[in-house]
Amino acid sequence: MTPRPRTVRACAIHQPNLLPRLSTLAKLYASDVWVVLDDVQFARRDYQHRARLAALDYPQHQQWLSLETRLPYGRATHIRDAQLVDPVRAGRRLIQLPAQHYHASPHWRDLHLALTSSIPAAGDAGSTAAVAEASTLALLNLLDWRGTILRSSDLPASSGRSTRLADRAAAVDADTYLCGTGGMRYLDDHAFTQRHITVHAFRPPSATGHLWSEATKISALWALARYGPSAVRAALDDLHATI
Repeated sequence: MTPRPRTVRACAIHQPNLLPRLSTLAKLYASDVWVVLDDVQFARRDYQHRARLAALDYPQHQQWLSLETRLPYGRATHIRDAQLVDPVRAGRRLIQLPAQHYHASPHWRDLHLALTSSIPAAGDAGSTAAVAEASTLALLNLLDWRGTILRSSDLPASSGRSTRLADRAAAVDADTYLCGTGGMRYLDDHAFTQRHITVHAFRPPSATGHLWSEATKISALWALARYGPSAVRAALDDLHATI
């Protein structure tokens, strides 16, 4: 197979997460294209409809923010088809609960504006995925991310877990696929090698007493509130430079 010219450097394929963790946000920030994985089964134990918020001064003190979600087709429901039980109540929780945790932050005004300007309209259709995607984009916008968002349901793909991911990465002309630690446990990189795409294992730093504290557990809202968008952006740029 002859390599073809590519215009996109890095691609991340990830489910829409509600107010995503810093580890997830960092991977998306490092990508040129985020392919929203919306055509796989919704998982109630995952992060599509919930996020952990942490106390501003004590990140180990955490609380779940969950949006009650209805699955029209039961366990077989795809992420894109999951529906908010009460969109109005969900919108209120998405504003009120973060405010309770982070209103004392000097950066809260910017965070509040980002949330209130992006999330409520997304909830009008009652789609859990739309709200989760909007919440992620709100945080990426705070970091001046210049990438593009596409959805996996709009891209061609063949069967097979790794092959489907490789097909989507090739469809957006990526030359690098950013894979999180969870994905690396099952990924068969042969499918990517066939398409001349490099698989990069994306592993954020593991540190305590810093903005990376609890980065794989709590919403990135904590780091943004504690350290501010500029500091978080600088940390993500440093991490991006290693890719």
